[in-house]
Amino acid sequence: MTDFPGISRIAAITLTAALSMTAGLAWAADNNVSADQIVNALQPPKTLTRSLSAGWPADPSVQAREDGFVDSVRNRKTRSLSLGEREEIAELATAKPKIDLDIQFEYNSARISQASLPAVQELGKALSTPELKGSTFVVAGHTDAIGGDAFNQDLSERRADTIKRYLTDKYGIAGADLVTVGYGKSKLKDPTAPTSAVNRRVQVVNLNSKTASK
Repeated sequence: MTDFPGISRIAAITLTAALSMTAGLAWAADNNVSADQIVNALQPPKTLTRSLSAGWPADPSVQAREDGFVDSVRNRKTRSLSLGEREEIAELATAKPKIDLDIQFEYNSARISQASLPAVQELGKALSTPELKGSTFVVAGHTDAIGGDAFNQDLSERRADTIKRYLTDKYGIAGADLVTVGYGKSKLKDPTAPTSAVNRRVQVVNLNSKTASK
């Protein structure tokens, strides 16, 4: 997480979540992320003034198209998504609150590492809170650039599916509220360091984000 001078860690995460609506995303770079931090990152930014809310709500036709697309990928098997659908999900995610979680898996496996279980558990708690419960979330798997395209694509899909199963089995999150997608090594967080661990991540995006009133 980027440090912001003069404000607390929680305040910094809240600010980052607000900025994510236009250009960025929250990053949890360790396994000590809390449910509160995840909730703050995934909530839509609050409207402070009328001028800041310009453009909201979205054009009804645009919103209807978005809703229709999201409904079309609900309950789909991750590997059934086409390249075009994966790219459309990625495009939708650019303007939504999101957080990258440093969730690691066993080597060449979709089994969550013991060290990363607390982060997944905090995610489950966060998605169960009144602030987020019932929203639709993208769970996107990403790998580093080690290995071939097909291998990494398959691995990222299986890892996203593992997170979904954990959340539905352990926390009762509705499967229809979790859209899983894998991007393999196609969307590196740090293209200048393609083998870096920072690229191995699970991104969670809140698709049901609308600017909230203060």
